Amino acid sequence: MALLVLKFGGTSVGDIERIKNAASKVAAEVQKDHKVAVVVSAMAGVTDQLIGYCRSIAPLYDPREHDAVVASGEQITAGLMAMALHQRGINARSWQGWQVPLRTDSTHSKARIVDVNAANFRERIEGGEVGVMAGFQGIAEDGRITTLGRGGSDTSAVALAVALKADRCDIYTDVDGVYTTDPRLVTKAHKLPRISYEEMLELASLGAKVLQTRSVELAMRYRMPVQVLSTFDNAVGSELPGTLVTDGDETMEQNPVTGIAYTRDEAKITLMKVADRPGVAAAVFGPLARAGINVDMIVQTASDEDKTTDMTFTVGKADLERTRQILDNEKKNIGFTKMLAAADVAKISLVGSGMKSHPGVAATMFETLAEKKINIEVIETSEINVSVLIAEEYTELALRTLHTAYGLDTK
Repeated sequence: MALLVLKFGGTSVGDIERIKNAASKVAAEVQKDHKVAVVVSAMAGVTDQLIGYCRSIAPLYDPREHDAVVASGEQITAGLMAMALHQRGINARSWQGWQVPLRTDSTHSKARIVDVNAANFRERIEGGEVGVMAGFQGIAEDGRITTLGRGGSDTSAVALAVALKADRCDIYTDVDGVYTTDPRLVTKAHKLPRISYEEMLELASLGAKVLQTRSVELAMRYRMPVQVLSTFDNAVGSELPGTLVTDGDETMEQNPVTGIAYTRDEAKITLMKVADRPGVAAAVFGPLARAGINVDMIVQTASDEDKTTDMTFTVGKADLERTRQILDNEKKNIGFTKMLAAADVAKISLVGSGMKSHPGVAATMFETLAEKKINIEVIETSEINVSVLIAEEYTELALRTLHTAYGLDTK
């Protein structure tokens, strides 16, 4: 007997039939005598619809009322899931985030979890009830409903699993696990049976959309095993048919590269002839930070004889125009002569804990791309990651070529 938290994403509960199918997954675990808690997202498309309602009323809406509206999507799903479980003869009850309670800070629409007091929730589960919690939502110190941002139900599920001291958190979605790269672009990509927390965190932060980054951070901090698997895959015969995210020493992958992530959501900014003086970096990135704009890759060339330098960095594509406006306003303070901007770029990232002990991983990447005449615009490295910025048109070619170069085509 185990205590499991099962989380179902928006596509998994996208309509009534899918909610019934998800309820069957829950019932199967109950029939194995497991104690089960469930976390649900809003039905697919509902959150976007609710956000649209808010914007139609007031383009500059009150974020507290926005959260009150948007959180209702998960409330609907939680109630419907509890009903579907009742139809299967299972004692179940829906819970809202504030009823658990899942306490957060007061940063509406992207709140961070402060604490989960699941004592009452756990008592009901220990008594044989299946608790169905609405994901994505919590309660601030002032009693207002908050939401956790896109993908926040993943974080809700892991946080609840930690609070309940669950044996595992299962994330049901529309894919059957974590792949070596996007199988829609690389047909030879294959599913990984296991992946370390560190590798999954890198992949999530670098563009892989299987798990929300904050949920992986939380799982890693508390060493909570997380399994990613498909709601629509009815395969039997394997206790863990998806991908298990776990400690690095439990993974079996020997290849220095575990997976390849990509994102087309970044844009490149280059400031030409920036005055090479103390404090110039703060003059560039300080105003961006104050505006809530995240800067990713940064490259600064060596100073030339006229004491200037070129500075290149990336921001989210959605922040490109705002970044240009801020830098234009700060031009005199920064001291650059020209600003170049490009939105047609992609970041390709190799991820693997094996890089720590395998030299030459980056060199192979550079050589492989050079053979395909793909120019590298920016390079960034960490202990288990090598990322490059390239022209967006070469994204698929780069992914396929690198996947082959690192021996990932073969299971």
